[in-house]
Amino acid sequence: MYKENTTMNKLQKTRIVDLLQREDFGTGVQVKGWVRTRRGNKQVGFIALNDGSTIHNIQIVVELASFDEELLKQLTTGACIRVDGVLAESPAQGQKAEIQAKEIEVYGVSDPNTYPLQKKGHTLEFLREIAHLRPRTNTFGAIFRIRHEMAQAIHRFFHDNGFYYFHSPIITASDCEGAGQMFQVTTLDLYNLKKNEKGGIDYSEDFFGRQTSLTVSGQLEAELAAMALGAVYTFGPTFRAENSNTPRHLAEFWMVEPEVAFNDIQDNMDLAERFIKYCIKWALDRCQDDLAFLSKMYDNDLFDRLRFVVENQFVRLAYTEGIKILEAAVANGHKFEFPIYWGADLASEHERYLVEEHFKKPVILTDYPKEIKSFYMKQNDDGKTVRAMDVLFPKIGEIIGGSQREENYDKLLSRAKEMGVPDQDIYWYLDTRRYGTAPHSGFGLGFERLLLFVTGMANIRDVIPFPRTPRNAEF
Repeated sequence: MYKENTTMNKLQKTRIVDLLQREDFGTGVQVKGWVRTRRGNKQVGFIALNDGSTIHNIQIVVELASFDEELLKQLTTGACIRVDGVLAESPAQGQKAEIQAKEIEVYGVSDPNTYPLQKKGHTLEFLREIAHLRPRTNTFGAIFRIRHEMAQAIHRFFHDNGFYYFHSPIITASDCEGAGQMFQVTTLDLYNLKKNEKGGIDYSEDFFGRQTSLTVSGQLEAELAAMALGAVYTFGPTFRAENSNTPRHLAEFWMVEPEVAFNDIQDNMDLAERFIKYCIKWALDRCQDDLAFLSKMYDNDLFDRLRFVVENQFVRLAYTEGIKILEAAVANGHKFEFPIYWGADLASEHERYLVEEHFKKPVILTDYPKEIKSFYMKQNDDGKTVRAMDVLFPKIGEIIGGSQREENYDKLLSRAKEMGVPDQDIYWYLDTRRYGTAPHSGFGLGFERLLLFVTGMANIRDVIPFPRTPRNAEF
């Protein structure tokens, strides 16, 4: 270790993102990070160092004669090091500052023969197989920094607008969506399951004394809170045991679910539009470098699409009118993979046609047939539709789904029975309609769907650190 300047030992670590903005050249600095690349000649070496704080590396200039040869051998791609040195103006194009190394300490070596992230192109499929290392790549460093910023934007928006952050349970005995695609939670011995008198599983000895599962949504509990606090939001992990391997589905994902007392469907649409625009503008303002990298590597239209959403008013369109537009498109020769008719649950291709080709604006589709929507949505006077709303985006299709909730006890109970939701499982939910009921509305935003849109990535498995999908729970 080179120790010509003993004052270097007193330095405090500085993040690379901050160092790259400084111009106090000649100052002693300390950085810690991971070696991305190393090059040079017999006299001088150049190390590209990254600490995760920015997409950009800082160049470390190493006078080879000043350092022990055994130490230099350890400065390979993937190694973790500390560098004390002097901040210097860089003569190289594209970087303002570099560090002239005075001391180097190796925290962790990396075997160059087996380290999988060498300086070459890697497919996203390959990187999913090494999800424990992929955050070190430029792509996933950028994605996970953007993920952090989007979470900050969500909390800031709701806090500044008078919402309270409400923690809904992850373990539940109710199925909010009524689809039955839930992961069971149990402490029972699966090799020795006791049966009850009816031949079913006896849950009386289970931890909770009844059948429980991982939640698919925090909505129902958020509605309870909205009836006391006025405006709340949940933001947490949700789970769905849907055997789907599409690029848009995960078994474990994060949901953002605001619920607001006294809001009708119009208020709900206004809130959704303001919220999603706020989040995207936050990304444009705070994630420029990471977005620029992702745009260059994966999606040249990324910035245009983000600005498209921020700068355009969302179209409000009834489902029935949307069906007419799609049927007219088919009549004029447009080909859809899935059939279109009144009563159909629209596919992504239908939603994207409305946004990208017909209106060329984001669309909020409303008043869906009640048969394709959940039991808790408020029924319209026509007896056929409910006050549902889906926010449709380019490239993604549906990004937000919500509704005005049914506040009438009798109508809610009747609809729950029609859809096979046992009233004894949701008695507490029904009680809010018996004691001081009020009009209220809310929606759900799949956090990873938002990240797909903001980052321009094509597969939802690439915007969550450790994706959970059918037959995949690695790491």
